Amino acid sequence: MSTPSGSSRPDGSDSAATGPSDPDAIKAEIEATREQLGRTVDELSQRLDVPARAKEGAARAKDTAVETYRESPPAVIGAGAALAGLVSLVTWRRRRRRRRAAAASTASGAALAQARAEARRARAQAAREAARAQRAVARDARRRALAQGAAKKAVATKATTAKATTAKATGKAIAKSGAAKGKVRR
Repeated sequence: MSTPSGSSRPDGSDSAATGPSDPDAIKAEIEATREQLGRTVDELSQRLDVPARAKEGAARAKDTAVETYRESPPAVIGAGAALAGLVSLVTWRRRRRRRRAAAASTASGAALAQARAEARRARAQAAREAARAQRAVARDARRRALAQGAAKKAVATKATTAKATTAKATGKAIAKSGAAKGKVRR
């Protein structure tokens, strides 16, 4: 074949010389090219057909599950029970959450929420008062201990003072008696 300008190919060869010149051969080559293009298009469309591929994957998974069940039925039954338990747990939690949300949005739910809030505040107030009472008890115990220590100290101080007073008095008495003895002796 020639280029649109009518010249031969850049490599210097004419396409008519390299290709078949017989019309039947050309038609056969065109048919072969069509078949090859048809196979390529089918392959590409099969790759791009996501729903069909998903169905095919599901069918393979089903076949695998059936084959696994035939090999080990208790394992498949256990897996099925676990899956059913998981689904029921998720469903239960969702329903519970919805019920709580619905209860909070209604008037009685609002009253219930208010009552719960008041109960929380009352518990907090009671905890604060209990802590205050504990601090007061500890403070009184410290004061009593200090008072007892001060009383013991005062008693000890009085005893020491009394001893010192007694010693002074004794010393004076001895001094007087010594002075009196000294007067007599003179």
